Amino acid sequence: MAKQKYLECGKAVSTHGVRGTLRLESWCDTPDTLARLRTLYRKDAAGEFVPMRVRAASVQKSMVLVSFEALTSLEEAIPYKGTVFFADRNDIRTKKGDVFVADLLGLSVTDAETGEKYGTLSEVISPGGRDVYVVDDVRGGQFMIPAVSEFVKEIVTEGEREGIYVSLIEGMRE
Repeated sequence: MAKQKYLECGKAVSTHGVRGTLRLESWCDTPDTLARLRTLYRKDAAGEFVPMRVRAASVQKSMVLVSFEALTSLEEAIPYKGTVFFADRNDIRTKKGDVFVADLLGLSVTDAETGEKYGTLSEVISPGGRDVYVVDDVRGGQFMIPAVSEFVKEIVTEGEREGIYVSLIEGMRE
């Protein structure tokens, strides 16, 4: 599966002040991750990614205040409310073993021991700070797997063995 170059990282939910600052809802692991980015991208009407240089960014509670070089007034910022912003995956600092959610979606979910295919990962939710994988079951319906080492044994995002390898307990697919 080809990896996306640009990843959704947040959405402008409002303006802040009169100097063109936007308040972004962070879709990153932490708001700090979003605040460290120096360039964000938006899609234009043709679907092309347009870079926007960040002048300054700071975290305010769970939101990120971003000032772009191109926006200097409230009037210039207002049209960006509702805009989804993207980050170049190469601009995001990661540690060994980190995986982007975008790289997980669509992966097959397979029993680590037997090789039985359970389904396909359709969504990752974080209801209480811990990720939960939502799997479209090959038998129909969906089931959930907490994204912890007790259940998720291995994640392979490239190559022939691409997939999520799990060890489920009885009743987990019900």
